[in-house]
Amino acid sequence: MEKTDIAELVPGLPDDLGLECLTRLPYSAHPGAIRVCRRWRHLLESDDFYYQRKKLGHTRELACLVQALPAENGEKPTGSPRYGVTVFDRVSQSWERLDPIPEYPFGLPLFCQSASCEGKLVVMGGWDPATYEPVTKVFVYDFRTSQWRRGKDMPSRRSFFAIGAFQGRVYIAGGHDENKNALRTAWVYDVRRDQWTELNPMSQERDECEGMVVGDEFWVVSGYATERQGMFEGSADVYDFGSGQWRRVEGVWKAGQCPRSCVGIHEKDGKMMSWGELDPGVRVGVCGVTLGSRALVGGAEYQEAPHRFYMVEILENHEGQKCKLTRVSVSDEFSGFVQSGCCVEI
Repeated sequence: MEKTDIAELVPGLPDDLGLECLTRLPYSAHPGAIRVCRRWRHLLESDDFYYQRKKLGHTRELACLVQALPAENGEKPTGSPRYGVTVFDRVSQSWERLDPIPEYPFGLPLFCQSASCEGKLVVMGGWDPATYEPVTKVFVYDFRTSQWRRGKDMPSRRSFFAIGAFQGRVYIAGGHDENKNALRTAWVYDVRRDQWTELNPMSQERDECEGMVVGDEFWVVSGYATERQGMFEGSADVYDFGSGQWRRVEGVWKAGQCPRSCVGIHEKDGKMMSWGELDPGVRVGVCGVTLGSRALVGGAEYQEAPHRFYMVEILENHEGQKCKLTRVSVSDEFSGFVQSGCCVEI
């Protein structure tokens, strides 16, 4: 970052110390800080400032959840639930809800997918909450400005696809089209350039698959072909970001088990697991979001049971690995069913 960008940021302090002070501001203070002066606004909204915060270790990992909203006026909900974006901060143990997307003031598209890129939340796809028609719309929320913007539409309609993000790009693969045909195609969305590029196809069709980024690879786990609806595969297709090639891996998932939102991975040995197998209290409607070395896992003990959240830590002992679950306090407002989620570093 050039000196001219940070000169006299804080009167009376050396430039480097002034920048250090601003990088330590918690993200919740940024909306107020950008109103202090034009110089602060220009700095705090820049990509350079985000990279500086990340370099100095001052970013924070948040769980962004696509969560069912509480019924209005305490009434029993009727019809399909409405969804919004809930944000959980593990450090402060705080819960909050993002402002709705302007085009969808009463709830997100049903079954939309989310990923994060360079301090931004990207939401795409799903079904229109009024017509149930699949949509191709893409929306990007910038935590630095607290605003949504419209991105370039997805190249085609697809539902229940895998999604993951790596170095400013969002990768999607599989799912099914508007005619319920399973897909093996894949695309990448460059958030900064607002541009889509098609990738080579996977080894097979994978509807209702789950995506996750592991190291320098995008894993598309399980799913099923058109003629094998509901018969979930135990295999995965893995995209290498460096070579741009796919490889197929067998036996990484329990065949017949739906992977949606519940695929976890052991930090030490890299083996995949289901978050729903950790504890009887989170076996129904389970969803896990990895936050560094830990994970936020939510679910219920049985249908219609209250939704609970836990922080999960993988521990090592002489017997191998085991999971430690710590209950997270949450109010009724933020205890609804979680459809999906991702980690956003801001």
